[in-house]
Amino acid sequence: METRLLALVISLLSVLSLQAQSDGRYIEVTGTSEIEIVPDKIHYLIEIREYFEEEFEGKSKPEEYRTKVPLSEIEQGLRDALTQAGIPQNAIRTQEIGDYWRQQGQDFLISKKFDITLTDFNQINKIIKHIDTKGIHTMRIGELENKDMLAYHQKGKIEALKAAQKKATYLVEALGEKLGDVIRIVEEGNGNIFPFAQSNVLSSDAASFDNFRTIKKTIPCWCVLKS
Repeated sequence: METRLLALVISLLSVLSLQAQSDGRYIEVTGTSEIEIVPDKIHYLIEIREYFEEEFEGKSKPEEYRTKVPLSEIEQGLRDALTQAGIPQNAIRTQEIGDYWRQQGQDFLISKKFDITLTDFNQINKIIKHIDTKGIHTMRIGELENKDMLAYHQKGKIEALKAAQKKATYLVEALGEKLGDVIRIVEEGNGNIFPFAQSNVLSSDAASFDNFRTIKKTIPCWCVLKS
């Protein structure tokens, strides 16, 4: 009985202590930081698709199409162009292969997607310079990566927390008060820290890739401090 009574008293004191703390004055602020990282791995995505030679001879009616260029021939041309651009074969990975349905009564056209791992954006310009765009359905920049991404992300969180504290300080001091201890920190934005940057790009101009040369992300952090 005495043990149960003692536990009840301790529990009651704990509740009162929590209430006293929650009744104190505090300020909630959100800080943000921006990180910009140069990627060391670039995924360049290329999709090839069968086509008819008549499409490039000025004939616009599908019924006039007779000479289909097979996927194997298009793929070999792509791989030769990548070799000329200095891309090793082990950097080329097949991502997907499938049929492209056209219209009732017309042949299916086979397509194939490749994920090409690059280390420099200038390699894209070299690829475009050597590639035959006939048979190329799309070319675009996929995921950008950096091996130190997690370290950059952690640094961004720290900077966001400092920004929140700085904001709280000048807000409280504007009222003639002093900032107290940190009560709680809430980490926001815990989603994918490896953002994607994508674009449909066929230009050989290096300036076309300026918006995709770096990984950019805004990192927030929310905290509660005594005032």
